[in-house]
Amino acid sequence: MLGRIFTEQFAFSASDSVVVIGLGRFGGAVAQSLMRLGHDVMGIDQKEDLVQFWGDRLTHAVQADSTNENIMLQLGVADFSHAIVAIGSNLSASLMTLMVLTELGIKDIWIKAQTPEHGQIAQRIGAHHVIFPEADMGARVAHLITGRMMDFIEFEDGFAIAKIHAPPGTHHQTLAESHVRSRYGVTIVGVKRANEDFQHALPETRILPADLLIVSGPTKKIELFAAGEKKKR
Repeated sequence: MLGRIFTEQFAFSASDSVVVIGLGRFGGAVAQSLMRLGHDVMGIDQKEDLVQFWGDRLTHAVQADSTNENIMLQLGVADFSHAIVAIGSNLSASLMTLMVLTELGIKDIWIKAQTPEHGQIAQRIGAHHVIFPEADMGARVAHLITGRMMDFIEFEDGFAIAKIHAPPGTHHQTLAESHVRSRYGVTIVGVKRANEDFQHALPETRILPADLLIVSGPTKKIELFAAGEKKKR
């Protein structure tokens, strides 16, 4: 279960495509989770065996040198709004790839850093977000990167707590009216409204479009709820 813990907010919409560069343990986990959440994912790695492994699991998997700007242009990487540099211990390749992405004008770049120094250099070069992976962090990155969840914690038994934007199906309704628990199988624990204190959720609590919700329940059901889909029977 690589990658279930991470804290930063991601701002990807549900329809965005993502390029993941480096298909090792961390990059592969993020790419796979993004696919499961409905995103198109291009994976790039120099290792043939990794590209073959992910070939049938991602939208596209390409063996290429990500430090070569011309090759990246030919692959259409410049058309992606978001990129994740998940290259492992090769610091030089990581930073050179980052430089290529900044030259291509990628608007939102995430990079996996091995050390604080690596992260500081990456930010100076042009990384918008720096990730310091530890145990079980990749899947949480994927949940946050969709933009549906602002924070996410999953426990070992498949139960999770998440902070999400209020889904359309709850807007301008009280919790009693929207029947969230019966329709989605999750519980809204609390509501945070701009410029107001956190409030515990009650049946008469009315949800507004800009509200943030604290939700608990089974992981898969929270994912469906955040996406505005009813629970599967």
